[in-house]
Amino acid sequence: MSTIQGTWEASAERGSIPADAPGKRMALINAAVGLSNVKDADLVIEAVFETMAVKKEVFAQLDRYAKQGAVLASNTSYLDIDEIASVTDRPRDVIGMHFFSPGNVMKLCEIARTANRTGRADDRGFDCQSANCRRRLPWIRRQSHVRSRRQAGGQAHLRGRAAASDGGVLTKFGMPMGPFVMGDMAGLDIGWLSRKDRGVQSAISDALCEAGRFGLKAGKDWYKYEAGSRAPIPDPDVKRLIDETLTRLGRKRQAISDEEILKRMMYSIVNEGAQVLEEGIAARPSDIDVVRLYGFGWPIYRGGPMYWADQVGLKHIAERSRSTQSRLTILHLSRRRCSSGWSCKARSSPHSRNPRAGARMRYHKWPVTKHRDTTR
Repeated sequence: MSTIQGTWEASAERGSIPADAPGKRMALINAAVGLSNVKDADLVIEAVFETMAVKKEVFAQLDRYAKQGAVLASNTSYLDIDEIASVTDRPRDVIGMHFFSPGNVMKLCEIARTANRTGRADDRGFDCQSANCRRRLPWIRRQSHVRSRRQAGGQAHLRGRAAASDGGVLTKFGMPMGPFVMGDMAGLDIGWLSRKDRGVQSAISDALCEAGRFGLKAGKDWYKYEAGSRAPIPDPDVKRLIDETLTRLGRKRQAISDEEILKRMMYSIVNEGAQVLEEGIAARPSDIDVVRLYGFGWPIYRGGPMYWADQVGLKHIAERSRSTQSRLTILHLSRRRCSSGWSCKARSSPHSRNPRAGARMRYHKWPVTKHRDTTR
């Protein structure tokens, strides 16, 4: 409770919320310990640690204590909602409600449906978000879509690129911060423990965590931070750790241009977005763009990654991706047989959860700006 109050008081000091808001908001919270206290709740939102075993344990108990008809929601950012719901006797009442971090600032809440949905849990999730005036996205999440930019940056590190350089490329593009500062803010230990839970490795990120570099909260990760400051400072210890990891893996540093870094990061997002559409996970390109705009700080004057890809040209992106060693799978772009944009017909999959996957998708209109795109 003290952490919640401190967060709101800091927001009030910055002028983000009225001075009397912290007190009013704290008065609305009834703190209680023990899952048995959820018995009268209409909506329960779980936000425990991001491992499947812990999630299942909590939902099994929620199934026991929550009243019938209550919506059981998980704040998981990428775990399978269907698997979480499987430990309950009411999988149709389970949904994902992923509040993008930091939850008290970001406007986006991602609604993730289960395969057994009836609409009731989804509708109540939307109603909750309408009351809180947040943006809601009715689509099924895909883990790799969220992570694609970080993965591209991680591959650059395996070839010897510095985190500070990568961050500069992204901020020049219009992002508020680079992928590694974002990782520091969120905390690298969450992904590390989740990877261990799934038997997945990420050489440099794992090495950072093993060295106790867990992010801003620890004062160091990809960057180091002075006490009370969020300003990232390049750390020579990180450069040394990367060099040692490259040596252990038998790799050598290679020169990578800013253009190549930007292309890898942006094209991987576009390619993953194409797969999300191809598989019927998202209903339309604009849904993906809204997620990026409200959840990841994508520069609004570029209109979102799918709109930006239309401006660059899908054929151009496919050709340039094939001509590099960026290892991007461009198959799903070329399958659409539409080099001019996303207004072509989507291929409907027999396994698609999205009934609109076969509908003609016309891209939304975005305000025209005078900002010239120099990244093509």
